[in-house]
Amino acid sequence: MSPSPPQPPTPAPAAAPAPIRLLIVDDDPLVRAGLRLMLGGASSGIEIVAEASDGTEVDALVDRHTPDVVLMDIRMPTVDGLAATEQLRRREPAPEVVILTTFNADEHVLRALRAGAAGFVLKDTPPAQLVAAVRRVAAGEPVLSPAVTQQLIEHVAGSGRDGRRERARGLLDRLNDREREVAVAVGQGKSNAEISAGLFMSVATVKTHVSRILTKLDLNNRVQIALLAHDAGLLE
Repeated sequence: MSPSPPQPPTPAPAAAPAPIRLLIVDDDPLVRAGLRLMLGGASSGIEIVAEASDGTEVDALVDRHTPDVVLMDIRMPTVDGLAATEQLRRREPAPEVVILTTFNADEHVLRALRAGAAGFVLKDTPPAQLVAAVRRVAAGEPVLSPAVTQQLIEHVAGSGRDGRRERARGLLDRLNDREREVAVAVGQGKSNAEISAGLFMSVATVKTHVSRILTKLDLNNRVQIALLAHDAGLLE
């Protein structure tokens, strides 16, 4: 009787993905405690590496803990979330920033998005949606719908609109026709897959165009592309 053939080795189980490292910044200790409770569960895939009560603490904590995402309150007593976001997004590499606010149409939120925040969530967002928002931002996707973008822009449109439109159109003139089409699609809130189907190009090509747009226009992320398309009047 011939020996049984050797069996192939059992493949090792795939390693679990590393948790998303999160820094929470809010001046209210009760809010921080609630966020820790909502976001820090074992099933969320999120590790809360540190907390801060003011923007003055953020830089040192980012140096010490290297978070992937910073959940940032917009209103704090000494250094607010806007200034802290602007400072963080100048770092290389920079963590992603999600603005945490009680306002859904606030000029300060819009300024933070222009400074490079990847989106914002309201403080009364349900826990599952909050976890999903952190995961999306960590994956490089914005957490901002086109409708909310338009609402924010219309809310503060009274000052400097003409100047913003002229500046935005001048910047978009640096793009070729294909890049401009992709920029408009990003402004419409479409995913890479949706842009790929609509413009008849591969997802890899879409990603290449998005990267080139960011480089050419010296932008941080897709939210800033969307804001520029809105400012230029391309989505009206």
